[in-house]
Amino acid sequence: MATAADWMSAASFISLAGLVSFIGRDGSAYLMGWTGGYVLLALLLAPYLRKFGKFTVPDFVGDRYESNVARTIAVVCTIVISFTYVAGQMRGVGIVFSRYLHVDINTGVMIGMAIVFFYAVLGGMKGITYTQVAQYVVLILAFTVPAFFLSAQVTGHILPQIGLGATLESGQSVLATLDKLSMDLGFAQYTAGKMATLDIFCLTVALMCGTAGLPHVIVRFFTVPRVKDARTSAGWALIFIAILYTSVPGVAGFGRVNLIQTVNGADNS
Repeated sequence: MATAADWMSAASFISLAGLVSFIGRDGSAYLMGWTGGYVLLALLLAPYLRKFGKFTVPDFVGDRYESNVARTIAVVCTIVISFTYVAGQMRGVGIVFSRYLHVDINTGVMIGMAIVFFYAVLGGMKGITYTQVAQYVVLILAFTVPAFFLSAQVTGHILPQIGLGATLESGQSVLATLDKLSMDLGFAQYTAGKMATLDIFCLTVALMCGTAGLPHVIVRFFTVPRVKDARTSAGWALIFIAILYTSVPGVAGFGRVNLIQTVNGADNS
C-alpha cells in the first residue's frame, strides 16, 4: 500500500480523471503510460536494484559502470527529477489544504510541508511507510466511494469499471451518449481523439520511461529484506494501483455526462 500511495500521487488523485474527461480518448495515454511505467519498474528495475545490494540509484549506476562520472550524472538527474516532482506535489498539497482549511494556496503548501517534515523526522522510513499506508486508504476511499455513487446514479451499476460499458435509459451506451452530447455542444466526438496513433504510442512510452525512474518509488523497494520480497511487494502494489486507475475512465465519463446533463437541464429550466 505504501508503494501504491507513492505511485498514486496528487496527479493521479486530483487531475487524472479530469484530464481524461476533458480530452477523451487521448487521455488513455496517461493511464497506459503511468500504469505501464510501474510494470516496467516492477519487472526490469526494482528486483535487480535490490539484488545488487545498493541503496541508491547513483550508487548502483556508479558501481555498475565503474564510473564516478556516471555516478555524478545519476546524482544530478535524481536531484532535478526530485525537485521537479516535489514542486508539483506540493502544489497539489497546497490546493487540498487551501480548499479544506479555507486558506490561500501558499499557506496550504507551508502547512503540508510542516506536516511532512514532522512525521519524516520523527518516524524515519518506518514512520513514512505507515503514513503512506494510511494515505493510500484515505486516497482510495476518497476516490472510489464517489465513483461508486456516480456510477450507480448514471448507469445503475455500482462498479465504474462495469458501468462504463453499460446502456443508459436512452438505449445508448455511455460512450455513445458522450459522443452525442459532445457533438451537440459543437465539440468533436469524445471517443474520436485528436492525436495520431503514433503520437499516443510515443507519449505512452515517454511516460512509462519517465515514471519508472521516479527516485521516491525506487527507494521503496530497498525497504524489503530480499529480492523475492521486492517482487511480491511490486505485485501487490500493482493490484492496489489498478483499483484506482481502472476506475478513472468511468469517473471521467460519468462526470462528463452528469455535468453536461445537469448544466443543460439548468439552462432549460
